[in-house]
Amino acid sequence: MIVLVLWLGFSSLSIYDGFYATLVAQGVQDASLSAGDSLVELQQERRLEMERLSGPHGDSVAVGLQRKRTDQALARARPNFDKLVVDAPDAIASQVRALDALLAELPQRRAGMDSGAVSRQEAFDFYNRLLGGWVDLFDTQARIVPDLEASQAGIAGSEVVRAADEMSQAASLGSAALTSGQFGDIDHVTFAHRVGSYHARLDTNLPVLEPGAAALLRELTTSADWTRLSALENELIEHPPRSGVADVDAAEWEQITADLSESLIEIAMQQAREGVALGLNNGDDRLLEVLAVSAAGLLAVLLGIVLAARAARSLVDRTLVSRLASLRDDTLRLAHERLPEIMSRLERGEQVDVEAELAPLEYGTDEIGQVADAFNTAHHTAVAAAVQENHAKAGFNKVFLGIAHRNQGLVHRQLKVLDRLERNEEHPERLAGLFELDHLATRARRNAENLVVLAGVRPGRKWRKPVRLADVVRAAVAETEHFDRIRVHRAPDLSVVGAAVGDVIHLLAELMDNATSYSAPSSQVHVYCGDTPRGVLLRIEDEGMGMRPAERDEANVLLASKPSFEDITLRGDSRLGLFVVAVLASRRGIRVELRERAEEGTVALVRLPTNIVAHERLFEDRSEEPDLLRLPSTNAVERSAGSDGAAARPRWERPRTDERDG
Repeated sequence: MIVLVLWLGFSSLSIYDGFYATLVAQGVQDASLSAGDSLVELQQERRLEMERLSGPHGDSVAVGLQRKRTDQALARARPNFDKLVVDAPDAIASQVRALDALLAELPQRRAGMDSGAVSRQEAFDFYNRLLGGWVDLFDTQARIVPDLEASQAGIAGSEVVRAADEMSQAASLGSAALTSGQFGDIDHVTFAHRVGSYHARLDTNLPVLEPGAAALLRELTTSADWTRLSALENELIEHPPRSGVADVDAAEWEQITADLSESLIEIAMQQAREGVALGLNNGDDRLLEVLAVSAAGLLAVLLGIVLAARAARSLVDRTLVSRLASLRDDTLRLAHERLPEIMSRLERGEQVDVEAELAPLEYGTDEIGQVADAFNTAHHTAVAAAVQENHAKAGFNKVFLGIAHRNQGLVHRQLKVLDRLERNEEHPERLAGLFELDHLATRARRNAENLVVLAGVRPGRKWRKPVRLADVVRAAVAETEHFDRIRVHRAPDLSVVGAAVGDVIHLLAELMDNATSYSAPSSQVHVYCGDTPRGVLLRIEDEGMGMRPAERDEANVLLASKPSFEDITLRGDSRLGLFVVAVLASRRGIRVELRERAEEGTVALVRLPTNIVAHERLFEDRSEEPDLLRLPSTNAVERSAGSDGAAARPRWERPRTDERDG
């Protein structure tokens, strides 16, 4: 009897511990996990209110819309509070009541912000207390769990939530400073403290996070967005207060802080989910230990459940598996065949009727039919978004082309005026100034042509007859900013067919401009030309610092294929000339490759295919050969041409209008 009483007492205590751990874990699952959206929306509302109260540029409409989203999120989360107050231990219930009291103040505080009765600092402090109350609730729930492993997991999760709130506070202070135009002394110190605190908190808790949450945090802190955020924070911290704000783009700051803060909240929720699962599992284990004496009956029940499940599954399989398999096949066929085909047609510029192209999946009105309807909606939305994006691209393309063509027309008229002035000018200094203006106008024309090339349209400059290779190379030199540093060596007696002259000049000018820009001002860039069985090979060598192997390999991959619109917009590469070179090379079948120079610097190899190379004898009358070049002075021409046989004219003129169009 005593043994039975001892067993009953031990079992009762163990059952209570297991039930208590399960109850707390269930409370976390009911209240905390549903609070993720509320935390994100409250943080966003705090940031917008700080911006609005910091200066005249705040967006009151955005604040109003955000308040609606916050209220909706709170409406979803607050029903769980009543259940938590009734079922949870007193420590948690008191935290819930305190948080509920702060939420009850929210409408009154908002009204004070709208009327000006609440200052920016008071608004900031209130939102901090409100979000801090939620963090305290998470922390309390974690600390009262009797299971050590689940408690540690919960504490780590609450620390991540606290770090996310500190990041959001720093983001709100940064947004307010960017809106008002400067940091105050206190705000600057608070901003620096919050930034350092949340970074340290994340570093400290990363080793103790659960595997899933730890993997997500490592992925986040090694991402490009995280690196960029750290750089922006450092810029704001290092800039002295009351002296304006650092050169930080407000839109970029808002976007990156909002995204990363939301990601941290999601990591905290993942940690909470894993902690809840751990707590529930450990609580169940304790209950199972107590119920070990009833193993036979439990096994019988489990066996009955398994047999019933198998019987039910066999009945359901016969009616559902075939429909599910058919739905799977239709969905995969749509995703792997129809959608790629539609996307390819959009890329080719074809018109696509979304309703006609996507036949809906028909599977009735039951649960499987509802799944099919969900797939229909997803596919329709994806294709409609792609069509809309394609139309937007086409519109942007037309706008850019219009701007480029207007610039081309103005530059062309400018060149004509300069040509007339140069022909009538005899004074050496004024003539040199006109040549310099002519050179700048030529470079402006190339920049305008860059937009035309990237838009996929051929520039207007065209020649009907072949042009000597030497003149083509010198014309490219003439379009380069630092032309006087380029030394052109003797070129073979070959020509470039008229249709390709403009593209070859443009391509070589971009490479030469790149070579002079990334080498010392006192160094020279050498241009060599040679004839090979597979076409003309040009070698452009600079004496700069060179490129890292990874950068050079990436550039060669870009130059080997025609870049798409997404490549140009997503890379964000400052070397726009490489994209232009890649487009021109793809258009004419020209092969461009960057290599490391034997000494210091970079070598650009350009191979012109045989189909755009002509022999010099194609010119019937040398007097009609177009003169392509125009540089500011004879001395500059002689220096750029070199002294090894490349002849220089005393005065280089623009191509005659009867030899080109556009």
